[in-house]
Amino acid sequence: MCGIVGLFLKDKTLEPQLGSMLTDMLITMTDRGPDSAGIAIYGGTEDKAKLTVQSDNPDTDFADLDCDLGRVIDAEVTMRPNDTHAVLSLDATKVDQARQAIRELRPGMRVMSDGDVIEIYKEVGLPKDVAARFDLSSMSGTHGIGHTRMATESAVTTEGAHPFNTGADQCLVHNGSLSNHNSLRRKLKREGVRVESMNDTEVGAAYLTWKMQNGATLGEALESSLEDLDGFFTFVVGTKDGFGVVRDPIACKPAVMAETDQYVAFGSEYRALVNLPGIEEARVWEPEPATVYFWSH
Repeated sequence: MCGIVGLFLKDKTLEPQLGSMLTDMLITMTDRGPDSAGIAIYGGTEDKAKLTVQSDNPDTDFADLDCDLGRVIDAEVTMRPNDTHAVLSLDATKVDQARQAIRELRPGMRVMSDGDVIEIYKEVGLPKDVAARFDLSSMSGTHGIGHTRMATESAVTTEGAHPFNTGADQCLVHNGSLSNHNSLRRKLKREGVRVESMNDTEVGAAYLTWKMQNGATLGEALESSLEDLDGFFTFVVGTKDGFGVVRDPIACKPAVMAETDQYVAFGSEYRALVNLPGIEEARVWEPEPATVYFWSH
């Protein structure tokens, strides 16, 4: 049992409030997932790509990281630390080289996300504590998704927390359990798709990345997941332009959506949505089983 939230803003005047609205939604889902929490924020576009990294020893690992990394990849790198995470900005053509350099320069660090606009923050702990340590409520953006985890499939670690990023500006949060993730993980690794944890959700994210790398749209990849993924699942997928939702054909994991002229919102339960502006006039519905929903800017 986990909690998922998502918010896609149609009204640009709400963008400065994205972090605070998502944080409230996330904290409301605490009893569905008190082990760890995470959030993906899609902010304004930049001329450079962003790598969000995490360290259990940030004082050591973040010291001169921008200079050390810039020297190795021969490019300008800027860094914005935030508690155990830091956002590195660099030339988009240097992202793969930077990933490899980080593994060598700081072996204890993990890359949480990469892309033009995505930033992922996640840690072990209650959602309210995770939100506070990163000051999530102050963040702005166009859309975002979040997750509160109750571990059932793998250990309670930062690496096992959601969201999972396996492709540029793409991430996934998941409520459920995939039963064929081990065989699919081996297949995806043979195909050269990055899978770094033993968590079944990362396999789901990597599967969608693999399908899109082979020419599928996100909608087509989500449709294929209904055939290729075994288990019970509700997925919310973030992309550079929006987010998508799909539930397995049995749809035993709860989900509710709401739409107004200002936003589209997703929650594992309706109570996650009750403090959103104008929710009283929203169109509220339960996503249909085996049906793909997607909104984009």
